[in-house]
Formats: sequence, C-alpha cells, structure tokens
Amino acid sequence: MAKLIAGHQVRKARRQSALSQAAMAEQLGISPSYLNLIERNQRPLTAALLVRLTELFDFDPRALAAAAPGGGADAIRRRLGDPMFADLEVDRTELEEWLAVAPGGAEAFARAYDRIGGGGGVAAGAEDPLAAVRREVERWRNHFPDLDAAAETLADELRLSAGDLYAAIAERLRVKHSLTIRVLPVEVLPDALRRLDLHARQLQLSEMLDPASRTFQAAFQLGAIEARAEIDALVKGAGLSERAAERLYRRHLSSYFAAAVMMPYARFLRACEATGYDLELLQRRFGAGYEQVAHRLTTLQRVGARGLPFFMIRIDRAGQASKRYAGASGAVLVEADGRCPLWRLHNAFDRPGRIERDLVELQSGERWFTLARTVHPQGARAGQVSAEFVVGLGVSAELAGSLALARGLDLTGAATPIGLGCRSCTRPQCPQRSAPPAGRALLFNERERGLSAFSFVED
Repeated sequence: MAKLIAGHQVRKARRQSALSQAAMAEQLGISPSYLNLIERNQRPLTAALLVRLTELFDFDPRALAAAAPGGGADAIRRRLGDPMFADLEVDRTELEEWLAVAPGGAEAFARAYDRIGGGGGVAAGAEDPLAAVRREVERWRNHFPDLDAAAETLADELRLSAGDLYAAIAERLRVKHSLTIRVLPVEVLPDALRRLDLHARQLQLSEMLDPASRTFQAAFQLGAIEARAEIDALVKGAGLSERAAERLYRRHLSSYFAAAVMMPYARFLRACEATGYDLELLQRRFGAGYEQVAHRLTTLQRVGARGLPFFMIRIDRAGQASKRYAGASGAVLVEADGRCPLWRLHNAFDRPGRIERDLVELQSGERWFTLARTVHPQGARAGQVSAEFVVGLGVSAELAGSLALARGLDLTGAATPIGLGCRSCTRPQCPQRSAPPAGRALLFNERERGLSAFSFVED
C-alpha cells in the first residue's frame, strides 16, 4: 500500500468523537506522540492502523484520502505553480507544515484559487465549471474504484456473450435496454458523432467514427444506463454548485466507465506490465485509440494493484491545454498554464504519428520521462477544418526504467532543462525566454547583451 498522509482527516475524526489525543491513541493501540505525528502529517497511516480507524470510527478510507485540504499536498503544489506565485518559492516542507498546522487555511486558498479560475479571469462569485470538475477529478486522482469494479464485472459478462466487444455491447443494448445501434451516413449526422433517439429507440453513430471510437461511444451509452447509480453517487458527493459542472463531471465519469469496459483494470494492468507499457501494443490488444490508452494509464491506482503514476496533457498548436490529468504523479507540469518551448512535447506537431521521447528536468530537480504524439479527433471531412492535438504522457524518470519506450535512453544522464512557462521560470540566460519571470526586478547593462533578452535579480 502506498503511503497515506491523512492527518487532517484523522484529527477531524477525533474531534467529531470528542476525544483527546491520549484517548484516541489508547483506542487505536498506539502512543499519543505517534498519533500527534500522524495528525501533523509527519507519519503515514499503516494498513493495520487504517483498518482500526475504519472499524472504530466508521469512515470510508477512500474519503479519508480524497478529502485532504485542497486535494492534498500535490494538488496545492500544482496550484502554486501558477506564475502569480513564482516569486514565493514555497518548498515542499513548508507546504506540508502549512497543511498540518492550518488545514482550513489551505482549503480556503484552494477554493479561492479555483473560484477565480486559477487566475483565468472568471468573474468574482462565479465558479468556472471546468475548474470545478478538474478539482473534483484530481481530488480522486482520476481513479474511481466503484466505476472500475462495475466496468470489470460488465466486461467479463460481455466477453462471455461474444468475442467482439462492440458486437457484445450492441447485443446487450438491444436485448436488455431495447436500444439498437444504427450507423448513419455523414449526410444524416453532419455535425454529430453520437445521438440517442429515444423515440426510435436508437443509438445513432456517425460512419466517420473508427472502430475504437465506435466501441467507445457504444460503451459510453451502456455505462450511462448501467452505471447510473455509481455515477449519480459520485456527482452527488462532489457537491458541484453549477448545473454545467455537474453535466461535465457526469460526462467525464461516463467516459471513464466506457474506457474501463474497453480496458478492464486487472487485464489492462497485467498487459501494461508484461509489455513495458508499450502504447502501440496496448492499442492493438484492447482495440483502443492512442488517446484512450494514454488517459487510461493515468487511472491505475487500485490499492494493492497500482500501475506507474503517469500524468497526461493534451495541447493544441497554441499550447492551450484541453485535457490534463495529474493522476497520482503530482506533476506540476500538468497544472501550469504555461509550457516551456524547450519541452519536446511541442515538437510532435512536426512529426505526425511519431512518438517523441524526452527527458526533462525542472528547476526543483524533478526529472520526468515524457512521451508525445499527435492525435486527430474523429469526424472531420475533406474540406473541413481538421483539428490536431498532441497528447503528452509523463512519469518520474526514477520509475521509467521498465518502459519499452525508454530502452536505450540514459535516464540518469543529461536532461533538457525546462520551466513552467517563462513567467514562472527563473533560469538565467535562457536563449528561448520570451518574458521575464514574475516578481523579479529587471537588470540592465547598456554595455553588455546576454544570451537572454531579459536579465533579472537571481536568488
């Protein structure tokens, strides 16, 4: 079991039970000083202690981890990656002390930051639906155990009924839910990929969908029906204030379920470990698209059966992120709105269909092994605007040695030095710099011109 730091929730459970530290420690069979360290996030919960807490104080271990202030240290740290905080340089030790000593203040900071859209200019008093949903997804680290369990059960049933997953889903929709799938010409569905016609009892799919996307859309509809109870519970538990946010979150959860049906957790994790997380092999083995596999890799966090902690980000040519999931990686690369042009993530646009590898190092010393490849959304026809994105994946360089795509690369050798966008980066003399770092005074020397257009006060 991975380390579980949950001092805030242990303290909350103790206070709700009106117990002193000494009294609670006695019930748990530990010393008061050890309980004090746990509440201050200086010791993790062991599996045995977690079981005793669950039995004696009646709370859900998943909620224990998920309800950390602001989503926990990694989530707060990603928020602090915003350029507006570039000059503060809050290190991890200081952050952990803040969470331990003032969890309410950390939660207040997180809510205020999210309400203004992370500096994105959302009007005061209005919550950005996308930010609210991202906060909830990251609170769960993009892993929803109940959905995975239900999807695995359903996938096993579908495998017994037919060898072809798409055919099995179509048959289940027809027999159990009186819904037939009809693939329609693009002239009939010119602006849609999927449509549910309840009057005709049809799930209508565009002929422009490739086989993997067709299976995904059918599984999405099946999940919206058969996993409704699990999805409703998650949406209700999120406590989202906007109807738009609820719908976005529901769509994310239905998509998660569809991917989990196509790539059932246990089978997918075994395949990942057996192939060295070879993305192209995984695509073929599970009949999935590259982006579907990439997203699934960020969800492998089942207790006792965890995969590597990947992050995923999807950007367009302007560098705007339309999808980003930190998962269990804690990567600030995902949260930052700015991206460093030295990161080879951007180079993938120049080599469509090829996977670009990169070993990068942040100013903090964190090293990441990253992969990037172009993807094209379904549905565009000749003569229409065709969208293009790059999907980036990353995992800590310390954990990347087992990856098939990392073979032949020295993961301890030289790495590309990158930042979180020029406004957040304080690397001196960067020739690629387009703006000075926020919060740093500029320096001028009329007799000298450095590699960078901007000189500034360093640490």
